[in-house]
Parts: sequence; C-alpha cells; structure tokens
Amino acid sequence: MTVEAFDAVDVIAAKRDGRALSKEQIDWVIDAYTRGVVAEEQMAALAMAIFINDMEASEIADWTQAMIASGERMDFSSLSRPTSDKHSTGGVGDKITLPLAPLVAVFDVAVPQLSGRGLGHTGGTLDKLESIPGWRAGLSNAEILGQLEDIGAVICAAGSGLAPADKKLYALRDITSTVDCIPLIASSIMSKKIAEGTSGLVLDVKVGSGAFMKDLDKAGQLARTMVDLGKSAGVKTSALLTDMSTPLGLTVGNALEVRESVEVLAGGGPADVVDLTVALAEEMLRLAGRTDVDVRAALSDGRAMDKWNQMIRAQNGDPAAALAVAEHTEVVTASETGLLTKMDALSIGVASWRLGAGRARKEDPVQDVAGIELHAKPGEHVTAGQPLMTLHTATPERFARAVESLETAVEIGGDAASVPESIVFDKIT
Repeated sequence: MTVEAFDAVDVIAAKRDGRALSKEQIDWVIDAYTRGVVAEEQMAALAMAIFINDMEASEIADWTQAMIASGERMDFSSLSRPTSDKHSTGGVGDKITLPLAPLVAVFDVAVPQLSGRGLGHTGGTLDKLESIPGWRAGLSNAEILGQLEDIGAVICAAGSGLAPADKKLYALRDITSTVDCIPLIASSIMSKKIAEGTSGLVLDVKVGSGAFMKDLDKAGQLARTMVDLGKSAGVKTSALLTDMSTPLGLTVGNALEVRESVEVLAGGGPADVVDLTVALAEEMLRLAGRTDVDVRAALSDGRAMDKWNQMIRAQNGDPAAALAVAEHTEVVTASETGLLTKMDALSIGVASWRLGAGRARKEDPVQDVAGIELHAKPGEHVTAGQPLMTLHTATPERFARAVESLETAVEIGGDAASVPESIVFDKIT
C-alpha cells in the first residue's frame, strides 16, 4: 500500500485559509489528482479556494511546472531552424493562426501550432481546417517533426500526452465556475505551451466583449503572469493585448473563415485580419532572431500562399478543393440610417454558435458551413434596409434563436463609433 506524502483535505484547508502552498504540496496534489488519488470533488474545492484566495507568483510557477511534469514534453532541438509559436486566448472570427503559421515559415522559422477545437462562442482552429476536404488534424510526434523540418509549419491537434493534468482540471473548472481565475488560466495555457517545446511564444491576449477578458487591466495582469511563466521556464515569451470588441474580419464560422484566410494569403482580406497577422508574425520572428524582414511582402508576392498549400497537402488536405456552402441563408438588415457604432463580438459569436458553427459540449458535431458573414463594421455609415450580415446554416430551424442573440448586437446612431486606432493595444515583454 502506497503511503501518500500529503492529505488532500490539509492542502485544501491551507488554501481555504489563505496560506501559500509549498512546492511539495503542489507537486503532490497535481500528481495525485492525475493518478485519481485526489477525488474530483476535492480538486473542485481546491480550485474554488484558489479562485477566492489567489496564488503567489511562486505558487503559479510551481503549479505550472507540476502540470508539465504530469506528461510528456516535445523536443524540437533536432530541427535545423528555430521555433516560434502563438497562442490566442480566443475570440470571435479569430482565424489568425491559419495565415500566420505559413507566413512565419516563409522566413525559415518553424511554427509548431498545436491547436484545439471550439467550445461555446469561440471557434476552434481545428474545426475551421477540417472544413477543407481531406485535411487531417491528428499527427504523430514524428510526423510533426518531419513536417516542421520539410515545410516549416504545422497546425494539428495536441497529443493527449501533453499536460494530462491540465485536461482533467480544465474540464472540472468548466463545470464548477472556476474558469475566470488568472492563476488557473495562466498555468493551464502555459503548461501546454511550455510542454510543447517551442523556443519562442507570442501570446495574443484578447480584450473586449467577445474575449475571455473584458477588461484591459485584467487582461494585462494575465498577460504579465503568462510572460513571466514562459521566461522562467526558458521560453522567450511576449504578449500582445488585442481588440475583441468586434469580430475579427468579415466572417465567423468554419469554412467561411478558411475562405477569408486564403484571401489574406493571396494579398487581400480585411485590414484588421492582415494587420494582426503581420503584428504577430513580426513579434514571432523577433523572438526567433529574424528582425530585418518584410512580412507584408510575403503575403502580397505569394510566398505565404505557397507555404499554406504545402502545409495543407502534407496533412492530406486539398487546398484547391471547393469549400462547402450553406444551403440556407438569412439576411439581417439595418433598422435605420446612420453611423454603425457597435457590432458586439459576443452576441455575434453566440449567434454563430447557435447556427451550428460551435459546440456546447466537447462531443457535439459542428457544421462546416454554419456562421455569419458581416457586410459592415463599426465606423461605417449604413442606410435603413441595407444588409448588415448574412447568417449561414445547414439547419434553418436554427435561425430564430440566432437572430434572437443579435437583438442587441448592433447599434446605429451617435457621433462616433468606438473603433480603436489600432487592433493592438499594448505589448508586454
């Protein structure tokens, strides 16, 4: 019979009473939870105690390292080029990973983009790419390394061996109202990214109604915590705080966002998507030591598109195949004439989810064709009856609830729209 080093009740009580947990307590509780010795209800109690009483910086670092130690770590040291990665905290219309990975790879920097699926109103990168006929998300570690060496970019599913403690805890936080907690958010994101083995990491921390963090100060606190965690683990890390009050680009949904991403790779696309892609690419390249490069030129001259085509083909996708189109559409029009002052990201994200582009539970299927096409953005003048957005779905009975979530999404009138001068609010290094 194994004698455990600590008792879960004592660890919970320590944090309940506002005391800092020792490294030994943290190492034990994460390991014991992964092994099933600490019960779900006990970890739920500990997560709530952390939510209420916070953690010191040393505790967050120890918690992150313990979650990394719960599984395997990838090693990219055999590659002939440096690695740099990006992580977004999630938003609406956030298709940036798709053009970004091939764009950075143009400049001889490898991008190991281990991505996830959507849950709730935020879309998943893998869901988007799976709307491309034949494309395969699941790769072995050997396939990931081979593709990074040959092409320089891979977007695929993270293996189940990376930070398995985080996978258990993430699911538990979701059902115990302990998601919105900076120590638990930061350690969740950074344990996976550090275990992934990249040498450089840029964090795209979204701020606004469609983001996890609605408040700029709190987003900055999260970004600072994650940057410090990355640096203390030997990963060159920086963060951009970026706007998510309005959806990114003009599309929300899976195939719709792939189409828009390809437009960006062809040298076109909406200005906000291009600007954020370029800003993140420049920061990823800076961390990899590539500073004297013209990133925008690689979008306009076809080099990024060439990398995209190679990357998609390597994972059995056909980049030339036609993407599926929704059988059913419904147009939402402007109710009056005036300046479009608001197009709320959260409301539009929820509407897209209700149309079938997202999932409420991990096992739910998603529709490739579902989503929303925007025909105007805040700051533009619109006239009554003008189309503002087109809703897409394969199941028209979904329209009513989607339209319901859009009732307060749009505001017309007033003197000025709250459009930020730049999509990037701040950089934290």
